[in-house]
Amino acid sequence: TVKSYSGYESLDVTPQEGTTMARFTWKQYSGSITINGLEERSNKGDAKMINLLESKAKQTEMTLRDKLSQGAFSDGTGNGGKDLTGLSAIVSSSGTLGGISATTYPWWASTASTASSFAANGISTMRTMFNTLSLGNDKPDGIFTTQTNYEYYEGALQPQERFTDTKSADAGFINLTFKGVPIYFDRDCTSGKMYFVNSNYLNFVVHSDADFATGPFVKPENQDAKTALILFQGNLTTNNRRMHGVLTVSAA
Repeated sequence: TVKSYSGYESLDVTPQEGTTMARFTWKQYSGSITINGLEERSNKGDAKMINLLESKAKQTEMTLRDKLSQGAFSDGTGNGGKDLTGLSAIVSSSGTLGGISATTYPWWASTASTASSFAANGISTMRTMFNTLSLGNDKPDGIFTTQTNYEYYEGALQPQERFTDTKSADAGFINLTFKGVPIYFDRDCTSGKMYFVNSNYLNFVVHSDADFATGPFVKPENQDAKTALILFQGNLTTNNRRMHGVLTVSAA
């Protein structure tokens, strides 16, 4: 869930259990658009300048999206503490999150388990994880993992595949699911991890004044160039940490 906030010093969240308030800090990312004098003079005319600005802004936004993707799986300590509070921090059975200790408050802990090898007990461990996190109709609705783990799972399903196209047999799956829940792989996912998340209890909060907002161009006195910043301010939060889980897969 994406929420837009402004005017808040921090992101205060009331957990589903207990009365202790979880407090998440804002995180910030920025990227710069620089146009030097040569480029500006070579692109005289409004149309050419607009095209140049759009091209540079798109490149910067793509870089920022890559950083956000990395941050989504981080523990929030990188980049001087400005990285997102990612899944490594949120989906954990220990540690302090939002100022609340999972040791002091056991209800503020995710489920964590390990598969010694995917061939040996990968599917059964996934099944146990999913069932543990399911309460009636409230269950994980997304599983995020690495390409390696994704292919482990695909390989385990391969014997069950049936070829339905008689003209061309496709030895692979287009989309993978587990108990009807989609599985995604991401290059930035922490090695060996498989995150089971419930989006009802995971919010992506974005500041309304810094949702990839472009600031004014500034020209230093000693440079033939001008620069503007594209800013993002936000964070990932959860109000029910125990509805998420993480499985560590040790080997194939």
